[in-house]
Parts: sequence; C-alpha cells; structure tokens
Amino acid sequence: MSQPLEDWFKVSFDDSEINLDVHPAEQDIRKTQIPWADIIRVCFKPGDFLSSDEIYIFTNQRPESYLIPTEAFGGFELWAEIINRGLFDAELAIDVVSKSEGVFCWPEE
Repeated sequence: MSQPLEDWFKVSFDDSEINLDVHPAEQDIRKTQIPWADIIRVCFKPGDFLSSDEIYIFTNQRPESYLIPTEAFGGFELWAEIINRGLFDAELAIDVVSKSEGVFCWPEE
C-alpha cells in the first residue's frame, strides 16, 4: 500500500519563498526553495475524483515548471496564497474549480 501524498510531499511558505520537502518512500529527500520574486507564471490543472488538482509554477531560474499537487500537505494553503499574491487571477481560479480538464495559466499567453 502506498503512502498518502500528504505524508511525503509537504509545502510551506513564508514572505520570501515557497519550500518543498518531498520524500517518497525508498527515495532521497528533495528540498527545494522557490522565491516568490522569481515566479513568472502559474498554471492550474484541475483533477477529477481520482486525481489531485495540480499547480505548475514557472520561474525565471529554469525552463521547466515545479509541479505541486494540491493534495500535498499545505497544497491548498499555497494555492490560496498564490491567488492572494495576484500570481493567478482570482476570477479565473473560481472558474477553473468547476472544470474537469484543461490547463489554465496566468498570465495568459
């Protein structure tokens, strides 16, 4: 039986950065810091009843995004903070909650 996601994927944040503490069973611990100031785009992919919603954070530090499932410990709080900081449009966030597919990004291209 696999560990619940919230047991091995933990998200926290403060005024300056997002902290990821990821430790899947049988794997090395990965700790990552994402400075708020480096975020250039945020995308949201709604899940369905079998999968978690996903947050994709793009920074000016690397071409690939950071993937954070909202079911991670602290994931929903991070999503609320992203919206509060204006890194994702609040009206769009309300709209995508009712969707079951697609990827929605802010700012839009």
